[in-house]
Amino acid sequence: MPVQHPVAEANEQSPFGSLSPDEFYARHGVSHSSEYITNSRGLKLFTQWWAPLSPTQPIGCVAIVHGYTGETSWFVQLTSILFAQSGFIVCAIDHQGHGFSDGLDGLIYHIPDINPVVDDCIHFFKEFREAHAPNLPAFLYSESLGGAIALYITLRQKGAWDGLILNGAMCGISNKFKPPWPLEHLLFIAATVIPTWRVVPTRGSLPDVSFKEVWKRKLAVSSPRRVVARPRAATALELLRICRDLQGSFEKVEVPLLIVHGADDVVCDPACVEELHRRAASRDKTLKIYPGMWHQIVGEPEENVNLVYGDVVEWLKTRAERAKKGGDASRAAVEGGGV
Repeated sequence: MPVQHPVAEANEQSPFGSLSPDEFYARHGVSHSSEYITNSRGLKLFTQWWAPLSPTQPIGCVAIVHGYTGETSWFVQLTSILFAQSGFIVCAIDHQGHGFSDGLDGLIYHIPDINPVVDDCIHFFKEFREAHAPNLPAFLYSESLGGAIALYITLRQKGAWDGLILNGAMCGISNKFKPPWPLEHLLFIAATVIPTWRVVPTRGSLPDVSFKEVWKRKLAVSSPRRVVARPRAATALELLRICRDLQGSFEKVEVPLLIVHGADDVVCDPACVEELHRRAASRDKTLKIYPGMWHQIVGEPEENVNLVYGDVVEWLKTRAERAKKGGDASRAAVEGGGV
């Protein structure tokens, strides 16, 4: 059955179009809840989740990891609704300095160290799964920088996830978007002296080079929690370090893997996810590079969005069914004395 991504119902001002959030959820047959949690650093982080309404029975759990300057309440929420109406319980967290979450030192988009952000995701996803989806197969869905965070999660939690989806993953920043030489090589000095300085010029703003459809670009910047600004020096240095670090760990990736990526992505280099696919130890790995598509696939024309997310939903449903059958077989073996 063809997938219709809910972004088709958005407009330039609201992801819900002319409807209220509650009307939108009801239209798509999903429930929605949210709460703040406090992490080990005393930051209040915003979390939310969606689930299919009865009589639909959940077939799995999807944990969402958004990207740099992103949030869980705008475009990512529409993808979460798509997964929920497809039969999955979906949870998401706003990273520090993003969306409704507190920022480190009160600053937005400031991530001088990715490790605490990874810890936040692991902690929240673990508690959510235990409370709401303890016996369901669980998957990570990630976008852009979220792909790097999700890879770190699976590397730290071997065997804890039934699959990982990387959408436009940041395994390497494109040379078309990196700060020009020699500034990239002087970042260490800037990050050491003034780590929060917004000194780093990129080749174009993220929305302009990420969203192909102009009206979706306008919707992206219309979020009251989104600011278009240069990355801070320490954050930019950390993003480059993350790419180098992950590229040295591709062989350690063992989780079932789906990679979807726009061939014309000028933010995150498609060649790097191709290398990840080639080197990953995952026995189940799929790579789909879509000709002509940009960094934010949800920002493509409707037919492209539905094509890619149709592939994603089909992959999720297939792996959820496969995990269920594997669990049923294991339980039957135990009950029959076979294990």
